[in-house]
Amino acid sequence: MKRIVFALLCLPILLFGTWKYSKSESSQLFGKIVNRVETTKKVVALTFDDGPTSEYTKEILNILESSGVKATFFLVGTDIQSNPVEAQSIVAAGHELGNHSFTHARMLLKGFDFVKTEIDETNKLIRKAGYTGKIHFRPPYGKKLFVLPYYLDSQNITSVTWDVAPDSVLPLESSPEKLAQYAISNAKPGSVILMHVMFKSRRNSMAAVPKIISGLKEKGYEFVTVSRLLSDTNRS
Repeated sequence: MKRIVFALLCLPILLFGTWKYSKSESSQLFGKIVNRVETTKKVVALTFDDGPTSEYTKEILNILESSGVKATFFLVGTDIQSNPVEAQSIVAAGHELGNHSFTHARMLLKGFDFVKTEIDETNKLIRKAGYTGKIHFRPPYGKKLFVLPYYLDSQNITSVTWDVAPDSVLPLESSPEKLAQYAISNAKPGSVILMHVMFKSRRNSMAAVPKIISGLKEKGYEFVTVSRLLSDTNRS
């Protein structure tokens, strides 16, 4: 009886610990996961999740073009299907595409076939959009137990998370100035910055992007793609 009671008392702790681990930005059970790069060089990667959407893809591309910045877009397969021209326009503008799953489902306790389909079908759409570079993966909501990291490892796909996420940490209604200041204050050499700009609810995030870029440039930072950040052999 004592063992049963002890097990029942431990179960909530175990479940909570597993849930916390599942959304860790810097560790997973299998394979490679990166949330930032250790370097003394003032380089950061600006990344965007979700989309593409017909309403806001052109706007963010115009902002990046006027700022002279290349970014990494982690796109959702169903959104690529619905907006293939927008996906192609991101590639044509010289940006990097990443995989953010096919349906944006929480990749937690999912079966092998489900995980494989979510990743493979999105990769096919990314290739169809014209992107030829290495494809990294970002788990929706940061969730990644248990099959997901195993399958990614088997396919030699790196999980890329983040260490600076203004519009995930701050309230949704935060002003563009507050969002930008958070990113500028918390970014450090090798940071991966996460933003969401593809929906109407994220208008303040969109408005914060040029402020983040100008603020970090003033501090001497260079913006690079995730692949460039990971492969820079001249890091010091």
